[in-house]
Amino acid sequence: MTTAGAAANKALVLEAFDTLFNRRDYTAAERFWSPSYIQHSAHIEPGRDGLFNLIKALPPGLRYEPGVIVADGDYVIVHGRFSGHGRPVAWIAADILRIENGALAEHWDVLQDEATKADSTSGLPMFGNSFPH
Repeated sequence: MTTAGAAANKALVLEAFDTLFNRRDYTAAERFWSPSYIQHSAHIEPGRDGLFNLIKALPPGLRYEPGVIVADGDYVIVHGRFSGHGRPVAWIAADILRIENGALAEHWDVLQDEATKADSTSGLPMFGNSFPH
């Protein structure tokens, strides 16, 4: 993959995540997620509709913050924080996406509750340069 292709895939994922998770524009989000989207997450129902229905059921304060993002071929991995989802602490996620024909075609994730400074044995935050407040 060219550098331009990797940059385009990263930009696609970031725009898709902002559109769905932050702006909650489901009509616009349909252009980013393939109609045949494959969801590997254990906590999300199958397909694009399963993902969209999950987001619709979450509180309006849901927020996604992207961090490190890398691309290799048709795959993009983004490290980010999901907050405002109604749970006591934010989730830190590594989302792995396969891009096909300019759309998100497949997804896997690894999620962890975000540790506070008091809970961090390393003394370092899990996301960004500071602990959550």
